[in-house]
Amino acid sequence: MTDKLIIFDTTLRDGEQSPGASMTREEKLRIARQLERLRVDVIEAGFAASSNGDFEAVRGIAEAIRESTVCSLARANDRDIGRAAEALKSAARARIHTFIATSELHMEKKLRMTREQVFEQAKLAVRFARNLCGDVEFSAEDGYRSDPDFLCRVIEAVIDEGATTINIPDTVGYAVPELYGQFILNLRQRVPNAHKAVWSVHCHNDLGMAVANSLAGVMIGGARQVECTINGLGERAGNCSLEEVVMAVRTRRDYFGLTVGIDATQIVPASRMVSQTTGFVVQPNKAVVGANAFAHASGIHQDGVLKARDTYEIMRAEDVGWAANKIVLGKLSGRNAFKQRLQDLGIELESETDINAAFARFKDLADRKSEIFDEDIIALVGDESVTREQEHYRLLALSQQSAMGERPHARVAFAAGNVEKHAESDGNGPVDASLKAIESMVNSGAEMMLYSVNAITSGSTESQGEVTVRLQHGGRVVNGVGADPDIVVASAKAYLSALNKLHSNAERVAAQG
Repeated sequence: MTDKLIIFDTTLRDGEQSPGASMTREEKLRIARQLERLRVDVIEAGFAASSNGDFEAVRGIAEAIRESTVCSLARANDRDIGRAAEALKSAARARIHTFIATSELHMEKKLRMTREQVFEQAKLAVRFARNLCGDVEFSAEDGYRSDPDFLCRVIEAVIDEGATTINIPDTVGYAVPELYGQFILNLRQRVPNAHKAVWSVHCHNDLGMAVANSLAGVMIGGARQVECTINGLGERAGNCSLEEVVMAVRTRRDYFGLTVGIDATQIVPASRMVSQTTGFVVQPNKAVVGANAFAHASGIHQDGVLKARDTYEIMRAEDVGWAANKIVLGKLSGRNAFKQRLQDLGIELESETDINAAFARFKDLADRKSEIFDEDIIALVGDESVTREQEHYRLLALSQQSAMGERPHARVAFAAGNVEKHAESDGNGPVDASLKAIESMVNSGAEMMLYSVNAITSGSTESQGEVTVRLQHGGRVVNGVGADPDIVVASAKAYLSALNKLHSNAERVAAQG
């Protein structure tokens, strides 16, 4: 077996299944470029057959990415596989990832298919995919809860049909490390042609063991691909965390004896970008990428680190990209410096008009905030990532009054298509008043599921506030994110951003696996 561990990132597909985490085509492209800069081996760009929007996102990523393999998920049917192949036509390296459930529970209750039907469907799907693409991955959905005898039969057959990667997911996060690792090993030992494919693990974090299970699948089971996401993003409790797997293998090379091709200095920038794009804030004590990951509050720890860093630190902050947290621009910075910083951050705007508009927003921010950090620039561009043509609602002006003993009052002006609307309302606070004013004109009827505020940079009351608003309406859940030094303005932007997503009629079909 090779000592190279393949990193398969599914942030743009499985990670996007988190309620409210869906992204625009432009946002997906920006994250894909950062994943390429991170040197991820495989980028699962989406589920091309799920919607026209996801098809275009996969196609755009396939055209833009040259170094990483670009992958599309597809159910085990000709339509899905054909759409995936079409979306991937321009890819320098393409992979079709097809799947079907193999557990008794899923086959009976969800698919309503017999074992023989699933067996034949898996074979035919891989055969069809292999005729369209030389790199085909097969996943046995809910593989860990499947009957090993049946699973061995399916795997042997799909490898014979040309599957080059075999993935055994712990789809519901039920596994424990030792048992999962042994499960993978037993399959590899029993399948006669197991050596003809790379074995992969895909673990969910429902019991908090996704990373441990994945590494057990590698060390005990002999898998050589780990499927993971930035920040562990994903539905329910999330997926295996890319940054934790990568740094575990790098830091404990003495134990794992494996190499990864990842440029670890790009981990923190990737984490920031995903967090600010999706609105899913990284908890401060999150391993590797959390704000406190390299912070020391204990006096004893501080003293030890000052004397010898490795007394309390097993990794260097700069090795994962924290050294990039520095002031880069201010109000005297010119357009070329701003444009260069966008390129350094992996942000590619489509036209000079877009760059000029972003620079104008930057200058406006610099007039209100003396020090501009990388996080500010990412938020500034992300705040306007939806083009004017796609934007239905847009904040024009906001004023509010609040004083102790008096009920706060807000006046808001916003564009709804080509119409300018004005509204005002009282509220329990200036944010409440502002959002009620907007809703009084929009009448969306949406339920607010989440309102959260996060400082984009730390250490100053001048920091921009980043607000996430999650709305639910008619079975759809969307996130809106807004950033501004004025938290009330940021809240209004976030609310309108969420309303824009609700206003969009783009269909999204949740993938499985």
